[in-house]
Amino acid sequence: MIGTPPRRRGRRGQNAGGHEAGSTRNVNYRNLRNPFPAMSVFSEDRIDAMHSAALNVLETLGVKVLLPEARALFKAAGARVYEDSLMVFIGRDIVEANVALAPKSVPILGGTRNRDLVLELGSLVFQPGAGAPHATDLERGRRPGTDQDFRELIQLTHHFDVLHMLPPLVEPQNVPMHLRHYMMMETQLTQSDKVPFVFSRGTPQVEDSLQMLKEFRGLSEDEFAANAHCYTIINTNSPRQIDVPMAQGLIDFARAGQVSIITPFTLMGAMAPITVAGAITLSHAEALAAITLTQLAKPGAPICYGTFTSNVDMKSGAPVFGTPEHFKASLAAGQLARKLGLPWRSASGSAANINDVQSANETQFGTWGCLMAGATVIIHAAGWLEGGLTVSYEKLITDMEVLQMVAELCAEAQANEADIAMEALADVQPGGHFFGTGHTMERYKTEFYEPLVADFANFGTWTERGAIDTNTRATGVWKGILENFDPPKTSADKRGALKDFIAKRTEAGGAPPES
Repeated sequence: MIGTPPRRRGRRGQNAGGHEAGSTRNVNYRNLRNPFPAMSVFSEDRIDAMHSAALNVLETLGVKVLLPEARALFKAAGARVYEDSLMVFIGRDIVEANVALAPKSVPILGGTRNRDLVLELGSLVFQPGAGAPHATDLERGRRPGTDQDFRELIQLTHHFDVLHMLPPLVEPQNVPMHLRHYMMMETQLTQSDKVPFVFSRGTPQVEDSLQMLKEFRGLSEDEFAANAHCYTIINTNSPRQIDVPMAQGLIDFARAGQVSIITPFTLMGAMAPITVAGAITLSHAEALAAITLTQLAKPGAPICYGTFTSNVDMKSGAPVFGTPEHFKASLAAGQLARKLGLPWRSASGSAANINDVQSANETQFGTWGCLMAGATVIIHAAGWLEGGLTVSYEKLITDMEVLQMVAELCAEAQANEADIAMEALADVQPGGHFFGTGHTMERYKTEFYEPLVADFANFGTWTERGAIDTNTRATGVWKGILENFDPPKTSADKRGALKDFIAKRTEAGGAPPES
């Protein structure tokens, strides 16, 4: 029988760091700064060499750009463009001049002001796993993602304050592609007030999504253009190719003043050189090319430098994550991002097939690589299995334990006179204990982080309670959240107008994705 363990807390971080109403514990999970000094894996001269090599790649080897409008922008800037091969050769002067235009601090507004974010070096933003075709949980098993799964996972993401942005957790495959963006945007807007995601699958879908966002948030054209309100993720086609939807997305989002998180996906030994330095050099070159395109489309367009570099299992060719190579690649990407001064996105993740010890190890190791690298945005930090093929409800909950503990580490440690506790030290004689001191009694309810899913009971007590394992406890947690979910308050008029827009556009045939 699946049950919720006793003393389970409610909404984490919503009140005083996640503790129940009436607590005075105060840890803000919504606006985090990375407290750890950034690590380096390469010396600065080697990072300079990799940056120079990436510029050389763009200038002498070139990048294939499939969208004619993008090639025209590069050509107008002085790049060499060959229409027969679709190859673009971008001089380093063009790259350096345009990358310098990208803002180093990117405000992005949520549905309410306490959901606003600033993407810059030093800030810390978490996202759960994204882009999976499947969902899984212990009760319903592994299955193709549906609109119900997407809705539930958005609700779980909204519930936890340490998850700051909404990603496309699973693809709702029961919704046709030409209508899917309507369902996904409606769900994000009505079930959360966090920063939403928009797929770059062609201008018509982007325009639909931005229009829904503007109208639901009550923004004029000028108000929308004045700030970023949403983001997309742009993946280059490694090695050295930018396809039509991605190039169009870069242009569309730049001109709309919305954020592109530019993320080459390079796997060492597969679509990238087998070495960390080689793979990161390729990733850096592709990111520079894409950033340059955004600035050619609109100087000052908000972007986030990104990377997702790991390795493959050379026995099977399957991608793997949370490896030492993945960790090192994150560190190297961080060094290059700092060289540019840009906010940047890295990724955790797991190749494990179920929520087990392997999956926990890989995700936690991958997440710590991102943290030590100084990443601004860390995606796939909760729930991601099978190298991105599945999002697990139970894993999302068990990974939240780690993210919330990281958030606790972001809080400033206190050491005032009361914290030093001289009075308590004087109260307790040698060989005594501090359980009953006034200092302890004043603080015992709020001093420590209380776990979301871990069970600190001894073996006897745990056995008496039914010997419930962590996965089963996690099932009870996510079910309890969904059963009690209370979405942000929105007006019936806005919800009605959103449904009317979707009905009208659906009747008109929707918006097929571009390829």
